[in-house]
Amino acid sequence: MAITVVGLGSGHIDRLSLGAWRAIEQAQIVFLRMPDHPVVATLPAGPEYRALTGDDDSIDDASYGRWCADILQEGERREVVYASPGRLAGDRSFLERLSAQALERGVPLRLIDSAGFLDSLLEALPAPAATGIQIHPAAELAGVYYPPFNPAVPALITEVSSAALLNQIRTLLLRQYPPEHELLLLRPDDAGHLLTSPVALAAIDDRLHLSPLTHLYIPACDPYGSFESLQETMAHLRSPEGCPWDREQDHLTLRPYLLEEAYEVLEALDAGDVGALREELGDLLLQVVFHAQVAIDRDEFRMPEVIGTINRKLIHRHPHVWGEVSVNDSSDVARNWEAIKRQERRDNGKARQSLLDGISKALPALAQAYNYQERAARVGFDWEQIEPVIDKIREEIDEIRAAPDPEQRAEEIGDLLFALVNWIRWMGVEPETALREANRRFYRRFHYIEQAAERAGRVLSQMSLAEMDALWEEAKAQGL
Repeated sequence: MAITVVGLGSGHIDRLSLGAWRAIEQAQIVFLRMPDHPVVATLPAGPEYRALTGDDDSIDDASYGRWCADILQEGERREVVYASPGRLAGDRSFLERLSAQALERGVPLRLIDSAGFLDSLLEALPAPAATGIQIHPAAELAGVYYPPFNPAVPALITEVSSAALLNQIRTLLLRQYPPEHELLLLRPDDAGHLLTSPVALAAIDDRLHLSPLTHLYIPACDPYGSFESLQETMAHLRSPEGCPWDREQDHLTLRPYLLEEAYEVLEALDAGDVGALREELGDLLLQVVFHAQVAIDRDEFRMPEVIGTINRKLIHRHPHVWGEVSVNDSSDVARNWEAIKRQERRDNGKARQSLLDGISKALPALAQAYNYQERAARVGFDWEQIEPVIDKIREEIDEIRAAPDPEQRAEEIGDLLFALVNWIRWMGVEPETALREANRRFYRRFHYIEQAAERAGRVLSQMSLAEMDALWEEAKAQGL
């Protein structure tokens, strides 16, 4: 016996293919994914029609498993048709599972498609035919946290059958597209012809008319706004037709730019400047793409390996999210993270000599001290209370005063700074950020003194400390 999978098309009998009609006509049982599909009422009499149970809002592995079992059980004994709504491309996840299980059980399976809403869409909108289109069933996006498609290429979300699905998809799309991005709401009329209604992404809500044959077409967004576009730009710059300077760079020559861009991101964060942060993150991302392109040109590695490595690492190191490990708080998360990292290094033959070896030697001294102390504290090397931490600071000050020579004094000052970092850590403050913010305050207030002196026609170096201190207090009072 055998299973035939047919697509019911866009919603009118004229769009149903002759092959699909004949397969249904000759079948003994027809399984309907969507019993209320408009074509169902006009299908040939004779076969037994069975509706596959399940709510399209909550289609999951269990639903797919039940459907496959029902279809295969009958397909092993007689001629069976599975009728998919629309075109087969919109049902690909289930069809992949059904095909794999049919192959395992030796049940022949063939596919017969019909003209669907996508054909109507391509007839009405020429752009997707030229640039490509990404198709995603709405039900499969319900549990996704970020749109799995390229914003520079048009996308189609099929079978937006309920308000719950629509609201989830709206939230998902707003993470990649601007609120004013105009979409097309697609649905067939009684004759199966495609109707299109423009709607801004932010205006999508559950008041829109919905049915299992409602779809969302998402036009391409900023052509420069995709990761793929950035990679193309960088590859072009490194090509023989590109820029001589970009072609000359290698991993070592790019090192200072990576550090510079990282600090400019920190500066934007310190300033609370969202616009600057957006720009500086782009500059930092460029360094990642630049290094990856250098590696591609040298046949060292490629971008999917970079992304795949960190993606797998994140999932592996969060077993409390993607596994069965339970945690009580972020401290448990940090301890698990370190334990998993140690095991990874052992598995890869890269076990470190010290727990502190993973902290970069290139970090600023304050950040390095903070990270050393954090790492040591994770395994219990820490004071139990804050009072001994403060006592240690007093002790270091006394040792500085008692130092017999400049070399010893410098060493004791280093110990004092390390002890201060520990106290700051105990108070829940990151010292590098705190000092950068203090530097910014100093700059603003000192510049206020300079401006005040200039307005008064005074030379700053000839002002008394008391005068400058009074201006400093004015600056503080003004929130500088």
